[in-house]
Amino acid sequence: MGATIKWDEVEQGQELPAAEYQVQRLNLVMYAGASGDFNPIHWNERYAKSVGLPDVIAHGMYTMAQGGRYVTDWAGDPAAVVDYGVRFSSMVVVPDDDKGATISVSGIIEEKLPDKRVVVVLTARSGDSRVLSKARAVVQLA
Repeated sequence: MGATIKWDEVEQGQELPAAEYQVQRLNLVMYAGASGDFNPIHWNERYAKSVGLPDVIAHGMYTMAQGGRYVTDWAGDPAAVVDYGVRFSSMVVVPDDDKGATISVSGIIEEKLPDKRVVVVLTARSGDSRVLSKARAVVQLA
């Protein structure tokens, strides 16, 4: 397939369009089934609160995946992401209502590399909290 974004059409410092991803409890249960991570802090409000959390929280890897989704949606091809890493800096609290939580992701092209690659630095927030830090992807462009 290949990336749909061309290397010579992007510039260092260029801001990428932001995206928002809704997270509801159902998404967390589905993710638990796919990942095998059935820790009750990700689906049982009573348990989450009993261990000192404000409510059910999203899996860290689920949150990281939304950043990866953002980059692959922008690039146009999941195989274009050749490196991706983050640090978890805050929780995504997912209330049991019709809205759940929102993860907002944006990016900036930090650097243009040789061989038509770029470094994209991501910002991911939920509410007032930055949920991923040091989030960076190296993307192979067309």
